[in-house]
Amino acid sequence: MKKITIAIDGYSSCGKSTMAKDLAREVGYIYVDTGAMYRSVTLYAMRNGLFNADGSINTGELEQKMGEINISFRLNSETGRPDTYLNGELVEKDIRTMEVSARVSPIAALPFVREALVARQQAMGKEKGIIMDGRDIGTVVFPDAELKIFVTASAEVRAQRRYDELKAKGMPADFDDILKNVKERDYIDSHRDVSPLRKADDAIELDNSNMTIAEQKAWLMQKFNEATA
Repeated sequence: MKKITIAIDGYSSCGKSTMAKDLAREVGYIYVDTGAMYRSVTLYAMRNGLFNADGSINTGELEQKMGEINISFRLNSETGRPDTYLNGELVEKDIRTMEVSARVSPIAALPFVREALVARQQAMGKEKGIIMDGRDIGTVVFPDAELKIFVTASAEVRAQRRYDELKAKGMPADFDDILKNVKERDYIDSHRDVSPLRKADDAIELDNSNMTIAEQKAWLMQKFNEATA
């Protein structure tokens, strides 16, 4: 069976990462969560005082620091899924907080951040046999990917999923705050100047608002089998 590149794009909290991780594990592909990379840069900026009091970003200093930000993924033997490390520190839980969620879209909109991370993502995928999910994988990172999926769902459904995920992890969560954040991120991601979120012309759209995880897995596996046949 030939190895291919799989690009999964879509809105926040659509379940892209869950789909991608499960498929990667089943077919033996490498999985890269590009959203975790942008969240890691955001966490670094928060920890190093690169957000000003008014919420704006000290872009000059962040640009100088990009070379110091090392993001890696290591397989968690218990979960069977990759965890995110920032400069050698496990930050998988830290990057999933609402505080990071509220700041990640402005960070991800910065041209120098996108340029740096896209270059790292493309280097990771040179040998194929890789699945990446994010906002611009099929349009910018891997425009020649053999299989492109664009995932969408209603904002309310996505907010509920995010709420349930945070509560299950024992983290604080407020549904109204999460819904507001989801809608704000949708707008910023879709309207930024650099690599805006959009469906690639040759992507297959999946609205999973009313699908179970099992149904999504079966659907994605079918598309994978068709693409690698």
